[in-house]
Formats: sequence, C-alpha cells, structure tokens
Amino acid sequence: MNSPKTTPPKILFLFSDTGGGHRSATDAIIEALQLCYGERISTQMVDVLKDLAPQPLDRLPDWYPYMTRVPRIWGLGYQLTNGRRRMAFLTQSAWLYIRRAVRRSVEQYPADLIVSLHPLSNAPLVRSMGLLRSVGRPRPKLATVVTDMVSTHAMWYHPGMDLCIVATEEARQSALRYKVSPERVHVAGIPVADRFCQPPGNRAALRQQLGWPPDRFVALLMGGGEGMGPLEEIARTISQANLPLTLIVITGRNQKLKAHLETQTWSMPVLIYGFVQVMPDFMRAADVLITKAGPGTISEALNASLPLVIFSRLPGQEDGNVSFVQTQGVGVWAPHPGDIVTVLREWIAHPAARQQVTDNCQRAARPLAARQAADLLAGQLGVKP
Repeated sequence: MNSPKTTPPKILFLFSDTGGGHRSATDAIIEALQLCYGERISTQMVDVLKDLAPQPLDRLPDWYPYMTRVPRIWGLGYQLTNGRRRMAFLTQSAWLYIRRAVRRSVEQYPADLIVSLHPLSNAPLVRSMGLLRSVGRPRPKLATVVTDMVSTHAMWYHPGMDLCIVATEEARQSALRYKVSPERVHVAGIPVADRFCQPPGNRAALRQQLGWPPDRFVALLMGGGEGMGPLEEIARTISQANLPLTLIVITGRNQKLKAHLETQTWSMPVLIYGFVQVMPDFMRAADVLITKAGPGTISEALNASLPLVIFSRLPGQEDGNVSFVQTQGVGVWAPHPGDIVTVLREWIAHPAARQQVTDNCQRAARPLAARQAADLLAGQLGVKP
C-alpha cells in the first residue's frame, strides 16, 4: 500500500519592488531552493507593500523611483529614521494603522517559514505572531534576508527573528548591535541568479558570439534596469577622450535614451543595447563595468571577476557599498565623467594593475550566496540537502 503523500513545508517570501534588489534576491533564493530541494519545499512570493499594506503605503513602490531622484532628501530621510530608538518609535506609531492589514495578511498566507526581504516588514511581522496565537494558529519560523550590502538600516534587524542572513561582516556587526543573537546571524553574500554564478568561460568565444571586437579593451556602461544616471554624459566624455576601447552602453528599459544615443557620432566603436537578457555573458566578456553602487550589480560583477568603476550611489544605504569596493580593491569611486576617463586610461596603459583588481574580484566573490541562503532557510524547516 502506498503511503499518503505529505504536503511539503511552505516558505512565504515578503518583498517589494522598491528598487530591483528585493525581487531579484527573492527570485535567486527561490531558484536555489528549486535547484537544491526540488518539490520538497514549496514557495510563494507576496509584495508586502502592494498586496498587503493599507493605503497610501501600497503606493510606495510606485513612488520609489521619484523619491530616489532627489538623493539628498533620500539620504536625510534615511539618517533621520535610522537607529534603534527611532525605529521603535516609528514601528510603534504605525502599528495601530497597519494592524488590521497585518492580521489579514497572516491569515491569508499561511506558511511554515516567513522570509522578509524588505526592512519595512520585519517589526510588523514579529508583532503579528501575537495575532496568530489569538486565532489559535501555530507560530511559523521567521527569517530576514538583508538585501543591502554594508550600510544597513536599523529596520532590517529584529531580535525576534529566528534567522538573519546578511551579505558582509559589516552587516553582521550591525545585526549584533541591534541585539540579534550571534547564533542567528549568518554571512552569505547577496543572493543573485544562478546564471551569474557560473564559471567565467572563454572571453574570446563570448565576444565572438556577441559580435564584439575580439582584441580591444571593452568597457561596459550601465545604470540599472531603468537606464538611470548620467549615461549619455559619461559615454560622450569617454568618446571625447579618444581612448582605444569599445564602449558597450546598456540603457535598460529607457528606450528614449537608446534611440537618442543611436543617432550620435562616436570616436570609437560604441554598441548600444536596451534591456539585456544575457547580462552574465556581457559581464564575462567585458574588461570593466561602469555602474551605480547597487549591491546586486556589484555582486554579479564580482562573480564575473569584473573590475568596477562606480559613478553614483544612493545616500545612506549605498554609502557602504562604495567603501566596500574600495577597501576590497575590486574597483574605484569615480563620481565625475572625467574621473572615469582617468581610471580607464590607467587600466588600459597598465594591464597588470587591472589584473590585480580582477584577482581581488575573484577573491571577494560569493557565487554560492543564494544556495547558502537556501540551505539556511531549509534548515529552519528541518529539510536536509
């Protein structure tokens, strides 16, 4: 007689599209769980703001791009809300407003383990466990995966969480300062998709496949999925410097910028792309990446052993990313287009210096971050690899 089929334990992932990092990290961990555990664990993703938060908090994902376009104001808000006492005051003040939505959410999405990948959900999530007890439901395990790299806001941390997964030792120290038990904090890195975690492969073959010049220095310029930042100014300054390189510009979903750049005249080979599905190949085929200080992009570049030139950061949460890039020797901070030209000229003229940066990238990379996070979460459920 066949034994009855048991229902696999369920993990509920809470994220939100305030920036791309929360969703992409969630996707990467779910992918790793599927690769390593198959159907032994089930998963569900819920946007904690759009799907669960009351009005007007459910509009925050739509407002986020506009909020971050004023970096000084964003940075000021980050600093004013950061700190244990300020965090406690804010979460306590908001509780009466969000309590009904929180209760409705924990009743609507039962799970054996709830994983928060957004700082705004941590304190309400812990507090909601009391609501579960009031309706006779067992308390699920709770975990946080911190998707910021170094400069991590106080709202990421709560001592009531059973597990806290962070990207760096600096983030681990922050967790300890906010009274998370040391045995619950684990350093794994930023989870990125498995396709960014493969061996480098043959650069010459990749360039041939992509249609890039095989024997020139290749600089890859990008500003995230939305094509944000001064990409045109940077590209034009590099072109005016007459450097012996090929410039690859990724405009993402910014089709207007792509069309505009395609009408320009350049002093060097310039290839312009919109949203790219084969970004891992682009990174493995390039010699340097010029980009913003997003933690996911930095982690993907390190996995590709690709030196970084960082031209912008979001004040507060990305300040530490720039320090990380500099102290780890995996790239440089170049906030002005002229600074970028200086770095490129130096690395083209001195290949050995650039090779040292490449070696540092290989040392700092954490290609197993998503799988380590998956193993830690599975361990909370008692599921073995």
